[in-house]
Amino acid sequence: MSYKWNYRPPTPERQEAAKELAAEVGIHPALGLLLLDRGISTAAEARRFFRPQLSELLDPFLFRDMRIAVDRLNKALGRKERILVYGDYDVDGCTAVALVYRFLQRFTSNLDFYIPDRYEEGYGVSRKGVDYARETGVGLIIVLDCGIKAVDEIAYAKECGIDFIICDHHVPDDVLPPAVAILNAKRVDATYPYEHLSGCGVGFKLMQAFANDNGIPFSQLVPLLDLCAVSIASDIVPILGENRVLAYHGLRQINQNVSVGLKAIIEICGLNERDITLNDIIFKIGPRINASGRMQNGGEAVALLVERDPVRAHRMALQINAYNDQRKDLDKEMTQEANTIVERLDPGHEHKAIVIYSEEWHKGVIGIVASRLTEIFCRPSVVLTRTDDMATGSARSVAGFDIYKAIDSCRDLLENFGGHTYAAGLSMKVENVPEFKRRFEAYVNENILPAQIEPEMNIDGKLEFQDINIRFYNDLRKFAPFGPDNQTPVFCTEHVYDYGTSKVVGHHQEHIRLELVDNHSHNVVNGIAFGQSSQARLIKTKQAFDICYTVEENSHKRGEVQLQIVDIRPSVE
Repeated sequence: MSYKWNYRPPTPERQEAAKELAAEVGIHPALGLLLLDRGISTAAEARRFFRPQLSELLDPFLFRDMRIAVDRLNKALGRKERILVYGDYDVDGCTAVALVYRFLQRFTSNLDFYIPDRYEEGYGVSRKGVDYARETGVGLIIVLDCGIKAVDEIAYAKECGIDFIICDHHVPDDVLPPAVAILNAKRVDATYPYEHLSGCGVGFKLMQAFANDNGIPFSQLVPLLDLCAVSIASDIVPILGENRVLAYHGLRQINQNVSVGLKAIIEICGLNERDITLNDIIFKIGPRINASGRMQNGGEAVALLVERDPVRAHRMALQINAYNDQRKDLDKEMTQEANTIVERLDPGHEHKAIVIYSEEWHKGVIGIVASRLTEIFCRPSVVLTRTDDMATGSARSVAGFDIYKAIDSCRDLLENFGGHTYAAGLSMKVENVPEFKRRFEAYVNENILPAQIEPEMNIDGKLEFQDINIRFYNDLRKFAPFGPDNQTPVFCTEHVYDYGTSKVVGHHQEHIRLELVDNHSHNVVNGIAFGQSSQARLIKTKQAFDICYTVEENSHKRGEVQLQIVDIRPSVE
């Protein structure tokens, strides 16, 4: 994929301000611009950004209903009521359930957890789940990462004498469920000043409030932060504000004193010999936790995440890894089928959105396929399959386009839907699929901007090869953890040349391993360009070309840096 490169050179005044700030903080001048781009203009702000403190976490009682929630939880523990921790079957839901369950285990043995079956019950709170609670004598359900739209199900639970505390971060409807307490910073009447917590993050705030109210030292909450980091990375929430604090210290917990269950997953991924990053969670750890809910039941992932015995945890991690292998095979097959369908769409019609449906597809993998289509075609995508007499699906969006609003515009055709700006789930009667496709595509055509469906690469700065060394990389690492609103910086260098030793590599000769020089130094810089072997001819012409890239440590030679090259284009003289 070729990108449109967006780069806005800094003004002389901004360049000077960046240079002064970088000098004061002790980092490379090019990185001073990154601080300014993030709204950081003083050395004190920069130091806080580089070293987030747990003391910066917000008061959990700023949440509307938090006082009510803690009082109800205290009452349940005091009466020795049976408590059920209930959550969604994805990574965020499973980590949230594991976090709350692990902490409450210290104070009661009358505790259980429940993850609904993706295929039998679908997303969110189900009547089957409420019936399970009633049959096992549950008096209080704490529901995490879902529940904000479960009006009928929670009303049914209330009739059964079961109270609910909702910890959710999805967009609510106008009518809220009849729960005892609803912790959701996206409520219209919300009082919490930060609305971007993951579902697991909201669960953490409930445990923080409970600990505060009962004189439990904050240090007893710190071991739970590893689960917060996993949820934040996997749910693609902004990595600024409170999420940055939780992710930063969660990664520290993972790398210094990780829990038994997560350690087993890390070992299965082959990551136990180095520091874990958010990218490791996104591409290695998260998919394995997700695979349990996609292929079987997310309850297996929760059981692993709360396990204390290393031998049992290793055995459980092997099983989850097997699910992930199955998931990868299905993912590959379905993505190929979906690509074929999209490529056969009417070429005479400009398609600004993708809506595809197949009764044969596996429900557990459609979200991944929607993500792949959005990435490949740079279009908002909805992938639907059939479950009994219903079409269920997942939607993914491109940068800057609110897919939740697009789906909401078709709500009269839907049985259920929920999600965020960039990802959502939905279900409808099968006969409604053609009309949904027509209306969804019409909404996208009318509201999406041309730039949002053109692959773009935002360039954070221009570098010369003499700038790139291990010190520069170590300074850059201070900006981590990276994610939405704090993306891994992309740099460009113009007029570079093949040193003469670059070559095509990979099992299918699909990648290029490069050794490059530029016009301004004699430094030979190593790089890898994944999936860009089509550019090998340009590189070997001995003509100058431009590259945009991220800077990373060479995984094969510790202490050396390499470029992960995102795009290559001929230089303009």
